[in-house]
Amino acid sequence: MTDFTVALLLVVATALVLRWRRPAWYWLSFGIALAVLRVVFRYSSVMEACGLTVPPSRWRLALARIANRPVPNSRTPRILRLRPTRTGLVLRLGLRPSQDAFEVAASCDRLRHSFGMYGVTSRELRSGVVELRMTGYDVLKRVQMPARVDRTPTRVPVALREDGAVHYRDYRTVPHALTIGATESGKSVYQRNLVAELATQPVALVGIDCKQGVELFPLARRFSALADNPDTAAELLDALVSRMEAVYQLIRAEQRITADVPDAEIAADIWDLPKHLRPVPVVLLVDEVAELALFSTKEEEKRRDRIITALARLAQLGRAAGIYLEICGQRFGSELGKGITMLRAQLTGRTAHRVNDEPSANMAFGDIAPDAVLATIQISPETPGIAVAGDSSGGWGRIRTPHTSLRQAVNACNRHAHLTPNVPELAQFRPVLSPLAPVPEPAIEAAPAAA
Repeated sequence: MTDFTVALLLVVATALVLRWRRPAWYWLSFGIALAVLRVVFRYSSVMEACGLTVPPSRWRLALARIANRPVPNSRTPRILRLRPTRTGLVLRLGLRPSQDAFEVAASCDRLRHSFGMYGVTSRELRSGVVELRMTGYDVLKRVQMPARVDRTPTRVPVALREDGAVHYRDYRTVPHALTIGATESGKSVYQRNLVAELATQPVALVGIDCKQGVELFPLARRFSALADNPDTAAELLDALVSRMEAVYQLIRAEQRITADVPDAEIAADIWDLPKHLRPVPVVLLVDEVAELALFSTKEEEKRRDRIITALARLAQLGRAAGIYLEICGQRFGSELGKGITMLRAQLTGRTAHRVNDEPSANMAFGDIAPDAVLATIQISPETPGIAVAGDSSGGWGRIRTPHTSLRQAVNACNRHAHLTPNVPELAQFRPVLSPLAPVPEPAIEAAPAAA
C-alpha cells in the first residue's frame, strides 16, 4: 500500500468521523467544496428535472432555423451569486421571463434531494430575484450561535433558524410578541436567553412572574421592576400606563412642527427625540399570563379586568412610547375571558414551542399562518427548545434557542447590573437586594526564606 493510498484513507476516515460526530466541522473542512461542486455540475440538469426552465425565445428559434442549427436548449435561471456560509450555501437566482418565485418555493424539497443538502428554503428578494438558503447539516440539533452577531438596544439575537440564519428579536419592527409552549418545551430557556441578551443593552426590564417569582426573581439585579402576584402586577401595569401617558406628553412637547423644521425631524415616537431627552425603552416580560386572567371571586374578576385592560392599552399604544411586551404562557385563548382575543391581536410576533393539543397551536398561528400550525404540533418532546416563529405577515420558520441555564442567565444579569436604569414611575416596584458578596481572592502561600 503506497503512502498516497494511506493518506487518502486517513482523509476519508477523518471526513466520515467528522460527519458523524462534528457535522459543523465536517461542513467547514470538506462539505463546502463538495456541495459547491454538486451545485455547479448538476445545476442545469436539476433545474430541468424540477421544471424550472423556460423554452427558448422565438427569435432564438428563428435564428436557429435560418442558420440551420440545432434547436437551442431551454434556459435555466441565472446564477447571480453562490456564497458559502458556516452552515450551508446561499444561491441567488435571477428568474427568466414568465418564471415565478412560487415555482422555486414549490421545488425546494426536490432541490434539497438533488443537490444533496440537508434543507433548502427560498425567499423572494425583489421582482425576478430569488434567494435559496441551503443548509449542509441539521443546524438545530446542536445550536451554535455565530461569534459575530448584530446587536442594538432594540435588536438582540435569541435563536438560530433552520436555514442557518440568526433569529433576532427586533422590537422596532415587531414591538410586541406572544410565546406559548407546554411544560418542558423550552419556553423558559427561550425567556432566559432573551433576558440575558437584553441585559447587555441600555433598556429597562420589567417582569411579572406570578409563579411566586421562581423564573424571573433570580435575575432581579437587572430588572427595574418586578411583581410576583396579581395584585402587585395590577399596580405595576397601572404605573406603566401612567409612564406611557407621560412619554406621550413629552413627545407632544418636542414634536417641533413649526414651518422652519423639515418634516423628517418631526417627532412621532421616542426614537425621533434627541438623545438627551429620549426616555429609556422598557421591555415588559409576563410569565404565565393565564395567572393574570384567572379569577374565582368578584374582587378577583375586577382585578383581572383591570390587568387585561392595562395590557391591551400598552399593546395598542406602547410602541411609540418605547414600551414593548413579551407575553408567555401555555395557552392564550378566548377561554381566559373577555379582552384576551383583542390583546392577542396586538401581539405581532408569535413563537410556539411544543404544545399539548392542536387548539393551542391555533391560538398562536391559526389567524396568521395556518401552515405553521401543522409544524408546531409535529415538534417532538425529545427536542426541547425547537419552536416555530412567525409574525402577522404569514411567514414562519423553525428555530431553536441555544441552551442557557438559569445560572448562566443570573451571571449575565449580575455582570450587567450597573446598566439597570432607575425608572421613577416604577421605583416602588424595584426589587430590594443585598449587595453582591465579594469574591474572595485565592490565598498565596509565602515562599520559604532562603537559607
